[in-house]
Formats: sequence, C-alpha cells, structure tokens
Amino acid sequence: MTKHRIYTMSFASVYPHYITKAKKKGRTKEEVDDIIRWLTGYSQEELETQLEKQTDFETFFAEAPKLNPARSLIKGVICGVRVEEIEEPLMQEIRYMDKLIDDLAKGKKMEKILRTPAPL
Repeated sequence: MTKHRIYTMSFASVYPHYITKAKKKGRTKEEVDDIIRWLTGYSQEELETQLEKQTDFETFFAEAPKLNPARSLIKGVICGVRVEEIEEPLMQEIRYMDKLIDDLAKGKKMEKILRTPAPL
C-alpha cells in the first residue's frame, strides 16, 4: 500500500497556509504556533527547527516530543470526515491539526480550542 501524499509533504510547505487562514480571520501566527505546540509538545525553537529542516508530516509527528493526550477530545468534521472516526493514526494527527486551525479561523476562543478546563 502506498503512503498518502500528504505524509511525504514538507510540514513547512503547509505551515504558511495555516498562518494565512488564521490571519484572514484576524488571528495571529503566535496563536497558530500555540496550537501546534499544544498538539505536538514541540517548543517554539523545536518547531522552528522542524520548519527549517523541511521535515515531512510523517517525521514531524513521529518526532513530536509529546502528543497531547487531550487531543482525543477533538471532535468534528474536517474535509467532510469526522476526525474522531479516522482510523489511520498519522492521518488523524494531521486532521486534528487541521481541525484546530479551522476552529481558530472560525473565531473560537483559544481556551476552547486547546481544551482548557473552565475554572471552578
């Protein structure tokens, strides 16, 4: 079975599209980076290193320091598919990121996007 094309695409080639999508809706690069760091556990420096190295998506997620356990709380539809029903683990990770960026562009609050519990 051949790999899906996105697995071998450089994360750095898609990253500017995440930024553009967010900025069109009045959001910031910093918020996009916050989302990516929350999801993957990369520090800002590690994220920038991955971008500079033109790391592909498969390696980007394989080298992620600590995938956030709360990512399983991400629900909804992206590209016509429910992210919680995607069976291929790598594709699900990529779609989790897409969904988070989509939520940002839709104007959702960062606390909700990052699944931060409300204070008691």
